[in-house]
Amino acid sequence: MKNALTDPDLARAWLDTLEHQRRLSRHTLANYSRAIDVLLKLKEQTLLRELDTQQVRRFVARLHATGLSGRTLALTLSAWRGLYRWLARHRGFAANPVQGVRAPKSPRHLPKVLSVEQAQQLLERAPPESREGPQSVRDRAMFELLYSSGLRLAELIALDAADGRLDLKQAEVTVTGKGGKTRTVPVGGRARDALRDWLKARALLAAPQERALFVGARGRRIAPGTVQLRLRAWAKRQGLGASVHPHMLRHSFASHVLQSSQDLRAVQEMLGHASISTTQVYTHLDFQALAKVYDAAHPRARKK
Repeated sequence: MKNALTDPDLARAWLDTLEHQRRLSRHTLANYSRAIDVLLKLKEQTLLRELDTQQVRRFVARLHATGLSGRTLALTLSAWRGLYRWLARHRGFAANPVQGVRAPKSPRHLPKVLSVEQAQQLLERAPPESREGPQSVRDRAMFELLYSSGLRLAELIALDAADGRLDLKQAEVTVTGKGGKTRTVPVGGRARDALRDWLKARALLAAPQERALFVGARGRRIAPGTVQLRLRAWAKRQGLGASVHPHMLRHSFASHVLQSSQDLRAVQEMLGHASISTTQVYTHLDFQALAKVYDAAHPRARKK
C-alpha cells in the first residue's frame, strides 16, 4: 500500500510530519513546501525513487542559471535532503541522491543592524506624531521586547498573556524557537516597564478569552505583517532613515551584546542558534564597528 502513494502524497506526508511532530514554524514549513514543489516540477515524469545524484546536480545548475543565490539553493537542497532521509527511514528508499550535492557559493551578506545610538533613538521616546493610546503602548512593548531579548518575530507573536512564560518578576521570557527548541532569555528593565504598561492597557484591545499577549485591532493575535508595518512607521516617525524591520532588532541585540560582552557562546544561547557558526557573523559586525572607530580616530588612518 505504501508503494501506491504518489510522489506528491509522499511529500505531503513528510511535510505533515514536520508540522505535527517537529512543530516547525509556518515560515519554515512554507519554505520547505516551496522547495519540494520545485523538486516535483523539475523531475517531471521521473519518480522520486528513481532520481540520481547527477540529475539533482543538473537541477541545481538550472536553478542557479535562473539567478537563485547560493544561500537559497543551499536551503532548497537542505529541504530535499530532509525529504529523502525521511523516505529512506519510512518508505524504504535505498539512496539519498541529494547527499553530497553542494550549492554554489555566493558572497555572504552581513545582516543590517542599528547602531547603539539608532536603537536609543528608536526606543527612547514615543514617536512625536503618535498618541499614547493602547496601540502605541502595545507597539512600544513589542519593540522593546524584540530588542531587549533578541526574539524572532514568530516567537514574539506566539507569546500568551497568562501562561507564565513571560515572568516580569524574574525578568525573563521563555520562547519556543525553530525546531521546537525552548530557551529562556533575560528581559531588560525598559522592556519590563513597557510590558507592564501594555498589560494594563491590553484589555482595551483584546477580545474576550483571547490568550495572545499582543493583539491587533480586532482583538485577536497580532499578525506578522502588522508588526512589520507598525515598526516601519514608528521608525520613520523617529527620524531613522533605515528601513527598520523586526529581525533588524534581533540582529542589533546580538551585535550590541557581543560588543559589550565578547561572549559568543552566551549570544548563541540567547539567540537559539543550533550552530555557533551562525552566531559568528556578528563578530564580523563587531569588527566593522571597531574599524569605523579606528578610521575616525587614528591620526594616520585616512589619507590626506
